[in-house]
Amino acid sequence: MLRTKLIRIALTCSLLVLFTVGQALAELPKLADLAEKAGPAVVNIFTETIPKQQQQPRTQRNIPRGTPFDDFFDQFDQFFNRDPQQQQRSRSLGSGFLISADGYILTNNHVVEKADRINVKLQKGEKTIAAKVIGTDPETDLALIKIDNGSSLPYLKLGDSAKMRVGDWIMAIGNPFGLSHTVTAGIISAKGRVIGAGPYDDFIQTDASINPGNSGGPLLNLDGEVIGINTAIVSSGQGIGFAIPSNIAKEVVAQLKSKGKVRRGMMGVTIQSIDENTAKALGLSSTHGALVSQVSPGSPAEKAGIVSGDVITEVNGQAVTDSHELTARIGTMAPGDTVSATVLRKGQTKTVKVTLTERDPKKLGKAEEQDQGDESSTLGMSLSNVDPRNGRPVDGLLVVNVAPGSPAAEVGIRRGDVLVEVNQRPVGSVADVAQIVNKEGKANGAVLVLIKRQGQPVFRSIPVQ
Repeated sequence: MLRTKLIRIALTCSLLVLFTVGQALAELPKLADLAEKAGPAVVNIFTETIPKQQQQPRTQRNIPRGTPFDDFFDQFDQFFNRDPQQQQRSRSLGSGFLISADGYILTNNHVVEKADRINVKLQKGEKTIAAKVIGTDPETDLALIKIDNGSSLPYLKLGDSAKMRVGDWIMAIGNPFGLSHTVTAGIISAKGRVIGAGPYDDFIQTDASINPGNSGGPLLNLDGEVIGINTAIVSSGQGIGFAIPSNIAKEVVAQLKSKGKVRRGMMGVTIQSIDENTAKALGLSSTHGALVSQVSPGSPAEKAGIVSGDVITEVNGQAVTDSHELTARIGTMAPGDTVSATVLRKGQTKTVKVTLTERDPKKLGKAEEQDQGDESSTLGMSLSNVDPRNGRPVDGLLVVNVAPGSPAAEVGIRRGDVLVEVNQRPVGSVADVAQIVNKEGKANGAVLVLIKRQGQPVFRSIPVQ
C-alpha cells in the first residue's frame, strides 16, 4: 500500500515537472519567422581605404632603366612584397540595414569613416553594389549611405526604443567576422548606459552576441522593428554589447537625409556633475543639477547672465539630473532655439533665457615659495602666489606640492594646478584659503575649489574634517 502511494506521488511530481517545463518552453519566443522576414533588409558593408602616400612606381623614381640602382629597387620591392604597380589598401567589414525601399542604409559612422570606397552586398545578391555617403554624425556614431539597385528593396522600420523594457527579448543580425547574416538573440540587459563613447551616450545594453563586424546592424524587437543599432562591445567580457536607441537614430537620420549633417544647439558652458561633497560645499539638498565650471566669452550663456559656479537645475521646466543629461537635452534642440534655464547661485534661484548657437565639435574640448600654511588649513596643499619656474606672479595660488593621502590628494588635486577660487570666492593668499576652510569648510563638511589645469577650469569638492 505504501509502495503504491509512493509511486503515485512520484508520477504526480514527474507530471508537474513536465508541465512546468512545457509551459516555460511555450513562453519562449519563436524567432525563425522574424529572422526570415528581417534578414533580406540587412546588408554587409565592405569598405576600402587607400593610403594617401602611395609607394612611388618605378617609372616615377627618376632612375634610368637598366642601371644598378634600378635593379636594386626592383629586388627591394620583390623582397618586401612591394609591387609598385599595386596600391596597398586596407579593408574592413561591417553591417547595416535598409530603412527605405529606395536604398537608404543606416549604419555606424566608424564603419564608413575615411573609406574611399564603400560596397554593399544584399542577402540574396551575388554582386556588391557601390554606395555613397549621404551624411555622417560622429558624435552619435551614425551614418546614412545609399545604394541604387534600380528596384524596390526590402527595408526595416525604426521602432520606439522608449517602449522597450529591461528583460524584453531582442534579436541581432549582422556580419560578425565576415560571417554573413548571422542571427543571435537575447534580452535587453539595461538601458541608458553611458560608456564614454561620446557626449550623447544613451546605450541599450544587451546580452545577444555582438562581435566585430556586427557594427551597424539592427537590434530588433519581436515585432520586427529596429529598436537599436549595434555599435560597441566590451572586448574583455561576454554577453555585453551596446546599441544606439532607435529614437536617437530617428532624429539623426532626418537631418542627415535633408542636410547631410546634424546641427545641434549649444549654450557655451563647460559643466560637470555634482557629487555629495560638492553638494555640501554649495549647501545643496541633493546632487541633482549641472555645475558650470566655465562660460565661453561671447557665448549664449554669457549673454544670458550665467556665470561660473552656477548650478543649472532645470531646462524648460524639466529637472536636470546631471551634466550628461543637460548636454543630451540641449543637443536635441536646434541652433536659434530659446530655452528657459533655472540656475541656483549662492542659494538664490533665478530663471534666464538662452538663445542657442550651433555646436561645433571641432572647436570643443580642444615662484619662490611663500608662507604655504599648515596642511590642515590648506587641506594638504602647499601654495604659492609666485611661479618658481619664472618668478612671475600667479593669478591665484600655484599648487607646488600635495601631501600624499591628504584631502586634496584624494580628490585629484596635483602639483602645477592653480587654485583660483574657494567656495566661489577668489583667493590670492594662503590666509584667504585658511579662513574659508576653517570657517565655512568645517561648518559644511566640504569646500568647493576652482582650479585651472593647463588653462582649463575644473571644480573639485574637498571634504573638511
